[in-house]
Order: sequence, then C-alpha cells, then structure tokens
Amino acid sequence: MIILDPDLDPGPKRSLQAALAHLAARPDRVRWSERIPSIPTLKRFLAQAQDAARLNGQVSVLLTTDAAVRKLNRQFRGKNKATDVLSFPAGAFIGSSERIAGDLAISVETARKQAREQGHALTCELQILMLHGLLHLAGYDHETDDGKMARREMRLRAKLGLPQGLIERAGEKTVGTRQGRKKAVMS
Repeated sequence: MIILDPDLDPGPKRSLQAALAHLAARPDRVRWSERIPSIPTLKRFLAQAQDAARLNGQVSVLLTTDAAVRKLNRQFRGKNKATDVLSFPAGAFIGSSERIAGDLAISVETARKQAREQGHALTCELQILMLHGLLHLAGYDHETDDGKMARREMRLRAKLGLPQGLIERAGEKTVGTRQGRKKAVMS
C-alpha cells in the first residue's frame, strides 16, 4: 500500500510534452524527473521488489516530508534528524492471521535531493529507498551484519535494474574472500 502525505505537493499530472512546455515557460517549477511517480507505478515496483526480496506480507509505504520523518526518527530511534527511509518491521506486534511485513516511511524531500546528487529521477531514488527499506523489514541490518545486507542489496538492485545503493554511497563495501568477507569503510 502506498500512502501520500497530504503535506506533499506531488505536482499536477500532465503529459510529458505538456510538462516540458510548462517547464520551459516556468523554470522555477519542479522538473519532470523530480515529480512523485503515480501510485500504480510505485505499487508495481513495491510488488516486484517484495517478490525479489522474498518478503511476504503487506507493506505500507508512507511518502512524506522531512519534518514528518524527523518526528518519527526522534520518536522511534531517538535521533532528532530527518533521514531518507525508516523501516518499521511488524514483528510480534501483529496478532491477526493476516501477514503484515511492516511499514516504511520515506522522505520525498530527502529522496529528491539524493536523486539530484546521483543524477537520476526521483522515481529511481524512491525505488532504491523502498528496496533498502524492504531488506530491513526482512531482517537485514547493514550496520551489524558484516556486509550480508550490502551483498543482498547489490544482487537485488542488479535484478531490478537499479543503480548504486545507499550502502555503497555511504562508503561501505564488502571485501575479502567468501570465508573472510568484512565490511570496510572507504575514506
């Protein structure tokens, strides 16, 4: 399930030609590549990424603002700052028979900034963040798993046609042999 925060301005829907003409006339507006993709587009990717990650159960994705993510980050992680994606695994909190994997909260403002820095569209960045969050819901933790999540994310990004992921951007990479893989921080 994809949920758009009403505080977000996804911009008007228009054809590519109309968007380009509008951009030419009003360069101060959000570029086509920085617009929030449609809900069906995001749902299709979410289903595809969940299948690739072998994560069963319902996942809700909230696309929201930096302020909202900052509040969630402060409330649940004790960190008073905005971030790109937060993952909330359902864990043992669910008592119903319906399988729920968990929730993701993604800051569209941060995603837009990162997309610009990486030179790709917001849609691509949102997909990278969803995949990263799904792996956290599946139990991976790149801060403690000696590169297991990084390797899994790399394989899934290749399968899904996505560019460099968050772990690689942060400067972590897997090095060593199959038996002695270690996480190295690049300077």
